[in-house]
Amino acid sequence: MVAYDEDLADRIRDLITGESDLTERKMFGGLAFLIGGNMAVAASGQGGLLVRVDPAGSDELVATTSARPMEMRGRSMRGWLRVASEDVRTKTQLAKWVTLGTTYARSLPQKG
Repeated sequence: MVAYDEDLADRIRDLITGESDLTERKMFGGLAFLIGGNMAVAASGQGGLLVRVDPAGSDELVATTSARPMEMRGRSMRGWLRVASEDVRTKTQLAKWVTLGTTYARSLPQKG
């Protein structure tokens, strides 16, 4: 049994295929897509999407979209958002979140 939505992972892959320094890694019970070693977006093992965004804009995204903060060990993680599967059904919906994640990952220093 696979822990994450393989179809969603394929849809993400289709959107970011041309991205430079792209790698995939199993993380957080899902499949993460990293740019320069920084996670941008993942097909979450809990369903839907996990997106890494600029922490400074995280609260606004939570207030204005259906995204929710990621929680780890009971703590809300600023800059890490969960987006439900029903909110990324279309290519346009998914592309919005993938663009947010890839843009932020590209802005970070490359990891060795």
